Amino acid sequence: MRVHVLQHVPFEGLGSIAPWLEQRGATVGWTRFFAAEPLPDLAAVDFVIALGGPMSVNDEDELPWLKDEKRFVRDAVAAGKPVLGICLGAQLIASALGARVYPGPEKEIGWFPIRAEVASGETFRFPASVPVLHWHGETFDLPATAIHLASSAGCRHQAFQVGPRVLGLQFHLEMTPESVAAIIANCRHELRPRRFVQSERELLAAPPEAYRGINALMDEVLNYLTRG
Repeated sequence: MRVHVLQHVPFEGLGSIAPWLEQRGATVGWTRFFAAEPLPDLAAVDFVIALGGPMSVNDEDELPWLKDEKRFVRDAVAAGKPVLGICLGAQLIASALGARVYPGPEKEIGWFPIRAEVASGETFRFPASVPVLHWHGETFDLPATAIHLASSAGCRHQAFQVGPRVLGLQFHLEMTPESVAAIIANCRHELRPRRFVQSERELLAAPPEAYRGINALMDEVLNYLTRG
């Protein structure tokens, strides 16, 4: 399996996805946009993973590489490649497929539950309710062909699926205690008290079983996208 990772900032990495890939002997390539690395030939890629980041998909004037990234994601979807978008990555998929991305009614930072939406057809199935880690201020409209998979009290569009192998997740399932510490260290200024913004203490107080739960669900997502 040839996996290509689209990374936007050095402090948001693969987290629990890394051991899943290692166990399957995957070859992992990277485009680190913060280091001005190029995008690959899509023909040499089997699976695309777009990670998170604090920027907006609408920042094309300041970050012109966003145009190329959206084109790459759109081409990967059109080619039938498995594509996983996490947080900013989900917004990139939505924008690449023509949907609007904009500030959400609530900023969500912390451990809050998502609820599964009733979806018809062959789609990924989330648990009826499961606590996950959120860190976002923007949201998106669903692309025209997308199926809505999950919502939360603070954000209606939390997960969607396009076709059989494309998933956009507004939340984080890949986070580990180290990942959370890294994002706090770099984005602590965003932790201003609001209805769906937890304190640093609350974020760091999540027990080991919280991480085991979201990481196991991420494994299910990855297994689903790469199924035979």
